[in-house]
Amino acid sequence: MHIRPGEIADSGAIAALLSDLGYPTTADFVASKLARQLAHADAKLLVAVEHDVVIGLIALNFIPQLALAGDYCRISYFCVAPEARGRGVGAALEAAACGLARARRCDRIEVHCHSRRELAHRFYYRQGYTESPKYLQKSIRPDSPE
Repeated sequence: MHIRPGEIADSGAIAALLSDLGYPTTADFVASKLARQLAHADAKLLVAVEHDVVIGLIALNFIPQLALAGDYCRISYFCVAPEARGRGVGAALEAAACGLARARRCDRIEVHCHSRRELAHRFYYRQGYTESPKYLQKSIRPDSPE
C-alpha cells in the first residue's frame, strides 16, 4: 500500500468511497469537484492505493488563522474501503495528513465527525484526537437571499 495525491483518474473509486461514507455520488460529479480541489492551493487530497486500486482517501483544507501564528488543517472527508479496514490504511492516511499539516506550519488538525459515526470516533481517539466543546452550523443556499 502506498499513499499519493488524488487524481482525476481516481474519480470512480473516490465516488464509491464517498457513497460508502453516506454521500451517494457519481464519478462525473466527483471529477468536476476534484478538478476544483486540485487547483486550490489550500486543499489537498491523498489516496491510499493497493495493487493499483484506491482503497482510502483523506481530503484536507488548510485554513489561515487571524489571531494565532499557525494555520490549521481540517479533514473534510476521510474513508477507507470496508474490505481494507483494520489494516492500518486509515492510520497511514492520517499520519500523511499530519505530515502535510506540519509542513504547512499548522498548529492543529481537526475533524467534524457526526455523532452516529461511533467507530470513526474510536479511530480518532486512538490517533490522539480530543473532543472540542461545541460545533455549530447553519445551512445556506448560495442562490437564496438571507
